[in-house]
Amino acid sequence: MNLQPDFERLRKTVRHEEPDRVPLCEVLIEYPIQGKFLGRQVTQDDLGSQVEFWARAGYDFIPLTVGMMSPGKVTQESSISRVIRETMLKDSPDSRDDKAWNLEYTSFIKTREDFEKFPWELASQLDFSKFHQVKDLLPDGMKVIAVSGKIFTLTWMLMGFNHFAMSLIMDEQLVADVFSKVAEIQFQGLEAILKMPYVGAVWVVDDLAFGNGPMISPQAFGDHVFPWYREMAARCHQKDLLFFMHTDGDVMPLMEDLIQMGLDVLQPIDPTCMDIVKVKEMYGDRLTLVGNVPNELLRSGAPAEVEQYVKNLIAQVAPGGGYCVGSGNSVPEWANFDNFMAMREAALKYGGYPIKR
Repeated sequence: MNLQPDFERLRKTVRHEEPDRVPLCEVLIEYPIQGKFLGRQVTQDDLGSQVEFWARAGYDFIPLTVGMMSPGKVTQESSISRVIRETMLKDSPDSRDDKAWNLEYTSFIKTREDFEKFPWELASQLDFSKFHQVKDLLPDGMKVIAVSGKIFTLTWMLMGFNHFAMSLIMDEQLVADVFSKVAEIQFQGLEAILKMPYVGAVWVVDDLAFGNGPMISPQAFGDHVFPWYREMAARCHQKDLLFFMHTDGDVMPLMEDLIQMGLDVLQPIDPTCMDIVKVKEMYGDRLTLVGNVPNELLRSGAPAEVEQYVKNLIAQVAPGGGYCVGSGNSVPEWANFDNFMAMREAALKYGGYPIKR
């Protein structure tokens, strides 16, 4: 099976053509998994090893973050966390308390005064250093996918979800203004990466739903979130870049909106609450699907179970293109490494076109 990176493989899949094999696709594979694959430690700053992992493992791209929050859990490395710690909590006794800066526990914008005082200018200073470093490290055929987004998630985290939800009714203008500030900063990052010829796609990471449906009403998404992503998709397509989205939860009530905003690829088709075969039947001619291998299976299943699951998944949704093999969210450090390898190897074993059912 050909492991040479070839971003055209991904492009063909998105065009609903059949390339040589079903692509492998993840928005995040944590560094301990990468290190086990390479047989040595991989760190956040070791970009060379990261490129080597993604290429050798059979991926056609490397994902790099540009924006205020990285995919996965809220960490000290996210730029918004650094801004909060270094400015808003600089002289506070809570500055060493992880929960004090972590937006999963603490909110910072409750009022118009909070909004005006927030250090937006510092938050807008995005770090592109890895994007500049990586261009000389990429093997032939490999591209960067710029990971951005969280326009919705960061807005409600800054306000606290309960206060955010109440403000949608009681003070919608404040909510709209926070959305605008967050989106404007993400668009600054977008404008920079659109000038980089080695970037092949933008992947927005923004969880929109719970397991039982959207986190806010489709109307509220239509008013405050989707217009920003529609514009982002349009700018990507003008530069011939693909536009991906990650969202957990059951987004079936939002599918038409997601397609209409210009989405090319949706990941991960959350296996805890969505039926990927049904999604393929209903929307597969207009959208490429990624993922759906349950993370619980990657954590506690047997490699043979993972292999069979991936084999069945490929047979059901990969014919005709429009599908990439991946996890049901991302590949965290607690995933069983043997199961990650089983998922990868099954994709290579059973994913050659034409698919054998």
